Amino acid sequence: MFANCTYLPATPEALTATLDDWRGASASRGALLLLPEAEAQVLPALQQVFRARDIPLVGAIFPKLVQQGDFVDQGAWLITLDPMPAHFLLDRLGSGQRTAHSRIASAARERKGNAERPTLFLIFDAMVPNIGSILDGVYRSERSGFRYAGVNAGSESFQPMPCLFDRDTLLGDGVLGLVLPDQTPTTAHGYPVGKSLMQATSAVGNRIELIDRRPAMEVYRDVIAAEFGITLTPENFYDYAVHFPFGVVSALDVMVRIPVSFDPDGSIYCVGEVPNQAILRLLRAPGPDSNACIDSIAGALPGLGGRDWLLTFYCAGRRMHFGAAASDELGRLAATTGVGALAGALSLGEITTSAEFGIPEFHNAAIVCL
Repeated sequence: MFANCTYLPATPEALTATLDDWRGASASRGALLLLPEAEAQVLPALQQVFRARDIPLVGAIFPKLVQQGDFVDQGAWLITLDPMPAHFLLDRLGSGQRTAHSRIASAARERKGNAERPTLFLIFDAMVPNIGSILDGVYRSERSGFRYAGVNAGSESFQPMPCLFDRDTLLGDGVLGLVLPDQTPTTAHGYPVGKSLMQATSAVGNRIELIDRRPAMEVYRDVIAAEFGITLTPENFYDYAVHFPFGVVSALDVMVRIPVSFDPDGSIYCVGEVPNQAILRLLRAPGPDSNACIDSIAGALPGLGGRDWLLTFYCAGRRMHFGAAASDELGRLAATTGVGALAGALSLGEITTSAEFGIPEFHNAAIVCL
């Protein structure tokens, strides 16, 4: 299904030349287009190229692209899909006209066909505030009918922007879904778990108000001091938060939640929901030489050696933590899996399926590979 990938300038001329080479190819062929935020303004012209050739298109806009061992803010990845998978594009997930999880489950079910347990690959607008709850609702509706995987698109500034598209439309507050019968993606973060157990005694969406019945910022400050000897202040919060995220503890895994801001009342905002009454641990992001995440991915995707490329999404929060060493980690991923190239984007949240129970989970700081 993921037949080929081409990195090209994000111009109608370059895209036209590439698609002209498709002449005589399978009539069932379509495309997944990945654009960086800095190239968003050219999308209408690129959509026109696909309409003129009657070629199916889906895609998303991300903060940056993964191009070999680097993160770039120019160009585009054209991922050839052959055959073009069943797909859907939904907007207004927060409109309340119909619950978001019901709309997604219905759209996926209609497009599932006879596939026994396909992968539902979802690309959400990162500004949708309740992705974890939506995934829970889809799972309750469909149970083991799908594997789940996906990423979030949008701006690294976390300001609203339309970021999901097909051949005719560009929208935000939505989700793009692809039903992939022959793919088993893998997701890993490799974050070691700290010792302290805490409880989010008051949390709404991605806002933690109270931990152990105290303002969240107070507890966060005290635990960082006790476990890591760091004196946290409002002034240095942004220097440390990406390196010391919360872990939401479930029966299946620990899901990373990176703090991104705080209020004067001591509430902390994270990327991704934190359920009310959730059990939390403080995590310490891995060091630049850690191979735990890469080894996990390589072990879950055996037999990649010699393949031309691997579709790869790398979390923006993970890149903030590693800095320049994030490119080194991409290099180790390519070397360990043995693929010729990495093609993909910088993501703003990641989705995987628990191996044991098939339940979808929403992560931060992870790498997703197909």
